[in-house]
Amino acid sequence: MHRRYDIDALRALAFALLILYHCAMLYVADWGWHLKSSHLSETLQLPMLFMNRWRMDLIFLISGLSVHFLLRNGSLGRFVAQRSWRLLLPLTFGCLLIVPIQPYAQGVANGLVEPGFIDFLIRYYRFQPWPKDAFDGWEYGFTWNHLWYLAYLWVYTLVFAALLPWFRNAWGRRLYGAIASLRGWALIALPAVPLAIGSILLQPHFEETGDLIHDWYRHAIYFTVFLYGYWLGNDAGLWRELVRLRRRTLVLALGLFGVYLAMLKLLPEDVSDPVQYTLWATRSLYIWAALCAILGWSHHLLNRPLRWLPWATEAVYPWYVLHQSLIVSIAYWILPLKFGPLAEPVIVLFGTLAGCFVLHEIIRRVPPLRPLFGLKARRAKVEWPAVVPTAMPAVDLA
Repeated sequence: MHRRYDIDALRALAFALLILYHCAMLYVADWGWHLKSSHLSETLQLPMLFMNRWRMDLIFLISGLSVHFLLRNGSLGRFVAQRSWRLLLPLTFGCLLIVPIQPYAQGVANGLVEPGFIDFLIRYYRFQPWPKDAFDGWEYGFTWNHLWYLAYLWVYTLVFAALLPWFRNAWGRRLYGAIASLRGWALIALPAVPLAIGSILLQPHFEETGDLIHDWYRHAIYFTVFLYGYWLGNDAGLWRELVRLRRRTLVLALGLFGVYLAMLKLLPEDVSDPVQYTLWATRSLYIWAALCAILGWSHHLLNRPLRWLPWATEAVYPWYVLHQSLIVSIAYWILPLKFGPLAEPVIVLFGTLAGCFVLHEIIRRVPPLRPLFGLKARRAKVEWPAVVPTAMPAVDLA
């Protein structure tokens, strides 16, 4: 089988965007985060809102695509075991050794944790509650912060594995056939309907907690797009249609975002249920139109052996694990130094990129470190053949 370069490239670009997004969280006004700079910008709210509504949906959709490809090359049991190893080991390692600098910095900044990182770790590893609002996750005694994605993806993998026999029976094949036959406006609009229904039914009752157990609204959205990725899989007809519709979906996504933004700005905070449901339905249509545009344009532009792609494909997982702790630790040290509104974000961004690059170069060369950051234990030389448009790879995407 032949490798789908566009999916590898899209995965790398999606996580690169995540790093940029988290750097910007230091500076966007009125949005809470672990640390905040004194140089806050309301202007940043617009591009951040534009990305916020679909950035994690895209990542979970790519994860669903990876499941489709991986299941073509082995048994379900082996797939679950391998995915569990590659998700739970970095999650556990990251929570214990990579993430703790984040609650420490946040707790010190909030005045609820005494300075001294070693003393903090001794207390942190007791896994007992901290003073209220010391840091995100204080009530549990620890936090996984940005690594929540790994926990959610592991649970979705198990749920998917349990449902797979049902997806493969006669009813499931009919459902897949119906999805694969979507064309034109049906492909643009119908998959947004479950997203809208999930929002209307669940968002009023479940806050976006990030604690896995009580996060049912986000589960409904993320697991749905995860399944969309699996069903999208290797259907050449669907991919051709996404490419054909790419200009239309781009214009539609931009227009829907404009409508959604106008509703947010012009409507009062307390609106009637029908108006609120309309707002959420518009947001769901925007999310799916944006995903269709991204998939169509990436398949059109990126499905070729780009020179940077083999390195980026390997770098994604370690960079993801490392990046937010680097952002927070760099910010913790430089925010009190009062750099200017230009120099400070430049130092944070380039310091994060440099730290990720250097640490990844070390990790990839030290065999015991590789699995701790989601890399395969043995590094294999990547040799990608020429693209055959109707063929799909066995690609491993987190």
